[in-house]
Amino acid sequence: MGRSSTNWIWWILCVIHTLPLFIKTIHGLTPQSPIQCNQTICTLQNSYGTWNDRKICYALNVTYPTNEEELRLAVSYVVQNNLKAKVVTKFSHTIPKLSCPLQQQNIINNNNNVNSAFLISTEKYNSGIEIDAKNLFVTVDSGVGLRPLIDEVEKNGFSLGGVPYWEGVSVGGVISTGAHGSSWWGKGGAFHDHVLGINLVVPASKSEGYAKVLRLEPNDPLLKAAKVSLGVLGAISKVKLSIEPRFKRSITYNFTDDTDIENIYIDHAKKYEFADITWYPSRNTAVYRYDFRVPLNTSGDGHFDFIGFQANPIFISESVRGAEKLLENMRSTKGKCLTAATTLGFKKLTANGLKNNGLIFTGYPVIGYQGKMQTSGSCLYSTKSDTSCAWDPRIKGLFFYESTAIFPASKFKDFIIDVKKLRDIDPQKFCGIDIYNGILIRYIKASDAYLGQIEDSIVIDFNYYRANDPFTPRLNQDVWEELEQLAFFKYGAKPHWAKNRNLAFLGVQKKYPKFNLFIEAKNKLDPQSVFSGDWSDEILYGKDSIKYDGCALEGQCICSEDRHCSPQKGYYCKNGLVYNEARVCRYSSTSASLDSLQ
Repeated sequence: MGRSSTNWIWWILCVIHTLPLFIKTIHGLTPQSPIQCNQTICTLQNSYGTWNDRKICYALNVTYPTNEEELRLAVSYVVQNNLKAKVVTKFSHTIPKLSCPLQQQNIINNNNNVNSAFLISTEKYNSGIEIDAKNLFVTVDSGVGLRPLIDEVEKNGFSLGGVPYWEGVSVGGVISTGAHGSSWWGKGGAFHDHVLGINLVVPASKSEGYAKVLRLEPNDPLLKAAKVSLGVLGAISKVKLSIEPRFKRSITYNFTDDTDIENIYIDHAKKYEFADITWYPSRNTAVYRYDFRVPLNTSGDGHFDFIGFQANPIFISESVRGAEKLLENMRSTKGKCLTAATTLGFKKLTANGLKNNGLIFTGYPVIGYQGKMQTSGSCLYSTKSDTSCAWDPRIKGLFFYESTAIFPASKFKDFIIDVKKLRDIDPQKFCGIDIYNGILIRYIKASDAYLGQIEDSIVIDFNYYRANDPFTPRLNQDVWEELEQLAFFKYGAKPHWAKNRNLAFLGVQKKYPKFNLFIEAKNKLDPQSVFSGDWSDEILYGKDSIKYDGCALEGQCICSEDRHCSPQKGYYCKNGLVYNEARVCRYSSTSASLDSLQ
């Protein structure tokens, strides 16, 4: 593309990124319910509008219990009627189909309601929050949202420790999927490691009313399974969490070069309690988060309102998406890099969403209470006109994949070195993730949960463009595929249970030494597999799917033949550039030209 076209796109993107600072409006588009029903059937969707395989999840009915007994009765109904059930939350942010009971054809072909799909939503089971100030714990209904819980705990003079960065989740959803913040200190950054007890509704015998409530306490081995349950053990009813006296944090972002990141990441986590690193490989930039506790009387009422979670005017979200699609269609790596540079500059200017005294960013450090400095998601509550979360499926906004890999800390250095080697072949090819949030590096501690981490670990997240059409290849697709395969296969990283493309889960059960103990607990609690389904089994057991033309384009398979990519559009199955064992879909203009002549 010509210079004038590049400059025009760059100017548009600059305007798009700065407009949120000046627009003031009055009404908002809040997220829709993930469950939509008509007179005959219900559909379940996640907050992105599509699952990792783009197929639709159906159920015959849904119920909305408001207390523990109603939840027990719902499970009893499911067991009595030989149904398949999944518990669904208000938000539904998982990328894999953990909350989908059955495949479409299993429902449509079943006229006798045998093995049919049933949904139990905890959206209205969200009122109970009981604080025990003496013993430092809070007991909360599973449908309570993370933000209401944080606010109630803080109002009473306490704080939660290892909460995740995104607040659009329920307590039950956080427990089920292993969500986390970032820390190697104390109990660590994983939310489930702050759990002291769980009430779980499970199938039971006829004499017990077909369902019963189990109260799992710290000395019960079943609690180690229930802490990260994936929703396949039963229905979480209540969760008991540890709390601590309210505290403040001080945060400073240091935007610097990434020269020695592979030798710094461990010391960084040991020095700062809530450390993380955001790495922008194409910009040779690392952003170190200096984040630690300060005395409660330290001046400051700061607020972390992460830029990516802020409400955007809908036309801006659509414009950003439109510009990115244009760059993809024009195969403009240079345009992507201009966008990445603009994005990084904007984040530095605004401290990535930190606000002194809750208003605007005026300088470091930003100091505030734990309840305002860890978890954010203001787009969920926007009152501005024509605004929404940027990925809301009802608009033509952002559409992306998120890959998340969890490494033993000892192996992460070699992974960084390999990523640098891949980056250095052509740094501009990494601009596609730097448009979003680069590679976010966080820390979680060793856990006793069966599906937790057996040692102190590093978590990386990276987001990247997803095409509207599942059979449309992406610009520099081979880079993201090699990055994935480096993580999950060369270094044996574990996938985050609520994120990732299907290929990340291949052989996942072999990566957890206590996986068999989890399965034993599952079989004990739910011997009829009421809460298991085709889709959750696909993830839990890391099953390899049937390969088909184009299956590698969205991570439904790893290519072994050209047809698994898109040879008609110039994408062929090739070996990795740094990790030779990787098999990736790489664009070749020469091969594409030869194909067009045949």
